[in-house]
Amino acid sequence: MTVPETTVNTPVPARVSLAEVTPPIALGPLDGRYRSAVAPLVDHLSEAALNRERLVVEVEWLITLCNGAGDVPGPVVPGAPRLTDEEIAYLRAIPATFGADEIAELKEIERTTVHDVKAVEYFIKRRIAAAPERIPGTGLPAASELVHFACTSEDINNLSYALMVAGAVRGVWLPAARALADQIAEMAREHKAVPMLSRTHGQPATPTTMGKELAVLAHRLRRQLRRIEDAEFLGKINGATGTFGAHTVAVPGADWPAVSRAFVEGLGLTWNPLTTQIESHDWQAEVYADVARFNRILHNLATDVWTYISLGFFTQIPVAGATGSSTMPHKVNPIRFENAEANLEISCSLLDTLSATLVTSRLQRDLTDSTTQRNIGPAFGHSVLAIDNVSRGLKALAVNVSLMAEDLDENWEILGEAVQSAMRAAAVAGVPAMDNPYERLKDLTRGRRVDGERMREFVAGLGLPDDVAARLAELTPAAYTGLAERLVDEYLA
Repeated sequence: MTVPETTVNTPVPARVSLAEVTPPIALGPLDGRYRSAVAPLVDHLSEAALNRERLVVEVEWLITLCNGAGDVPGPVVPGAPRLTDEEIAYLRAIPATFGADEIAELKEIERTTVHDVKAVEYFIKRRIAAAPERIPGTGLPAASELVHFACTSEDINNLSYALMVAGAVRGVWLPAARALADQIAEMAREHKAVPMLSRTHGQPATPTTMGKELAVLAHRLRRQLRRIEDAEFLGKINGATGTFGAHTVAVPGADWPAVSRAFVEGLGLTWNPLTTQIESHDWQAEVYADVARFNRILHNLATDVWTYISLGFFTQIPVAGATGSSTMPHKVNPIRFENAEANLEISCSLLDTLSATLVTSRLQRDLTDSTTQRNIGPAFGHSVLAIDNVSRGLKALAVNVSLMAEDLDENWEILGEAVQSAMRAAAVAGVPAMDNPYERLKDLTRGRRVDGERMREFVAGLGLPDDVAARLAELTPAAYTGLAERLVDEYLA
């Protein structure tokens, strides 16, 4: 192709470097396009949240060494000052007031230390050195060397991550997941009596109700929620290889396992007494597996609802001003459920990787867990985003009762199951000429459509007892829903 002369001679303008734009542009969608849906997780699973929890752990460890914890009296380290309520409040304010300026200060310290946990230690020591300005006559500076006393970095990190994940699960993920399960359960109760043709293997099958099918999914999701609600969040503080080596050399008179247990349990965590340098992370694998299983059940719901929309059983309520297709004006696409599917798959992939990677550490320690755990936030973020999309999608649905009724009325052959079962029961009761019921209904219905008139004619000619024949004569596909309503009422508690 010949390029016009003017085009050849026109200089190409230099592009603006998006990496240089301030404030920084997000690389990932969770911190960009979808920020509003996942923002609450930032308070728990961000890098800043990790550093805040490190501050919590370091401060509480210092308080324990000075004042004891639980049934362990203080001071644990002989000569440590007994902290006053004012001094304890001052220390606890360090993580409580950890904001933008403090994040920047800590980052500046880390540029020198090139070690994130050591930077936290120095950050706290700065605050302790400044304590006399706030608390005249304080003895806090005398306790400065008890910051990070006998600790390896993983003593601080494992507890920080446990606090982070516990906070994210209990404070953000579980409330959102429970609300969604309750929303599905409420839809199930609302539509418990709406008959619907089932499709097993994609083919017409025994009718159910829309509510009962939603109840199945709500029941499955709630079972996983109960498992996650009962999850343990473990922690340890026992030194470089889990032996309390430095502890016992420095302070041989202390019952260090008792101190460790009281401290960890005081943080609201479950104490792990036997570890290498790292807490083994098995609890994380357990929690992530359960969350991933919840995700996969929710994925099943998303694909089923998508299919019901495709069949016309659900209609989508158009949003004013929204566009379904850039070229086809009539379309209202099930984008909430498609978005949820994709985000659930991403979340599960990350959770599966976390579960598989974190349970293995070479000998007493390697660092594969360090960078891996920094992806806990995205793993939960994509799940929370999917939960939000499913919830919003469900709110925009209406059940198309008339279409579902038409679908049932076009499939009278599905009553073959009911008829042959009634014939079997009659045969057992001694009614003659009830032989080969399955085969006879198979000849009538397999691979062909049977209308109501033909089905009633067939039933009338079987010679069934009058009460059975009358019951079958009144049966329609829409009425053939068994105990669907009762199941919703009694078992979707």
